Amino acid sequence: MKRPNPRAGAITTPSFLTDLIDTLTERSRDIIARRAPWMGLTRADGDLPSLGELLLSGRGEASGVAMAETLLAAYAAASPDKKLAFLEALGDRFGPDRDGVTAAVEAFLKDGSSNDSIDALHVAAEPRRQELIRRLNHAPGGTAALVKIRQELLERLRERPHLKAVDADFVHLFSSWFNRGFLVLRPIDWTTPANILEKIIRYEAVHAIRDWDDLRNRLEPSDRRCYGFFHPQMVDEPLIFVEIALTRDIPGSIGALLDHGRTPIAASEANTAVFYSISNTQAGLGGVSFGNFLIKQVVEDLKRELPNLKTFVTLSPVPAFAAWLKRERQNMESEILDDASRKVLDIIDEPGWPQDEARSDFLRPVFLTAAAYYFLKAKNGNGAPADPVARFHLGNGARLEKLNFLGDMSENGLRQHGLMVNYLYAPDEIEKNHEAYAEKGVVAASTGIRRLLRTLAPAVS
Repeated sequence: MKRPNPRAGAITTPSFLTDLIDTLTERSRDIIARRAPWMGLTRADGDLPSLGELLLSGRGEASGVAMAETLLAAYAAASPDKKLAFLEALGDRFGPDRDGVTAAVEAFLKDGSSNDSIDALHVAAEPRRQELIRRLNHAPGGTAALVKIRQELLERLRERPHLKAVDADFVHLFSSWFNRGFLVLRPIDWTTPANILEKIIRYEAVHAIRDWDDLRNRLEPSDRRCYGFFHPQMVDEPLIFVEIALTRDIPGSIGALLDHGRTPIAASEANTAVFYSISNTQAGLGGVSFGNFLIKQVVEDLKRELPNLKTFVTLSPVPAFAAWLKRERQNMESEILDDASRKVLDIIDEPGWPQDEARSDFLRPVFLTAAAYYFLKAKNGNGAPADPVARFHLGNGARLEKLNFLGDMSENGLRQHGLMVNYLYAPDEIEKNHEAYAEKGVVAASTGIRRLLRTLAPAVS
């Protein structure tokens, strides 16, 4: 398969302004190199915290951009130990101005009604690293570099939990820089530049894209759509993207949607839009939510383009179900499983059961009843639904519509025993469902799923 033209459908940027800024930065770097000894450091031997102090002490905008670029380049070239030392310094050395906080608190206590004293307290209490991160963001490519730094920070948090305060500052700033007002929704199709399409293949997190033929099967046909959110400072990096199938009904199997041998339908013949894959691409933006905006805006765009679409659903994986069910099967005090149901569920330990119609039919009712309990009753440590995908869609106002037994027969899908689920986004119910979930933890679910619980004891159902 010939790869697509990397120039086709290219995303353009205001090049004149970009070139002007780059020229000024280059000239500033040349001037500073003659005046500032730190510019003579190689990328590998730079003292990153000291460069941070120099960047914070600077006042000139152009020189600040050059300093920021130098620090980011030095960080990128640094050894893992030096990178960690810089992250540690962000926590220890670039925290709040403690003396300034003390003075500001004393001034506030003397005159609590003064706006000036409140403002001074606010300024002193803000960690210095927040301003450092802001200044680093001024460098060309600074936003993407900071997202990468935060990704590396997240990888260190488990072993160094004291860096959570540093992470909180990254999230605070990223939540502003990546808010919905700055994001651009763009369609992604077979004419999109190859460098972006390559990232769609690489970042697909739900149903792996095997090759360019597989990607073409998802983008080119008339009954397929794909959209992604982009940021003006990361124009070649989709932050999140969603793949959509246009169908005549609600599907219960991913295999049929991805089948290369299927016959596409005209978009005008479809009445259902199926969101079958949603992938976040930037690990460094974890915890900065924009997936809810993506789905809702895509629904609105599709309704404008294709008024014939009446139903908007997902076909979603259930990533935590198999582990939960294993724990329940091992729990002799489980309120939903008795000896008889455990014996039936033992089928899922047998090789080849999904391809055996007799065994799978025997398993189906017990399996789906356990799955209904999992979605409607099982909670995590915070009292929210146990399944992470469910938390996302329910929080966005969707309704749990249908459980699909053996909906994913791929190797990856069978790790979750093949279970898939449809979440329904009914435009006139989204707000009501969202409020009920957010305020009372109510899981919006179809009658069919709730009926499955009626086979359990009244105390459970």
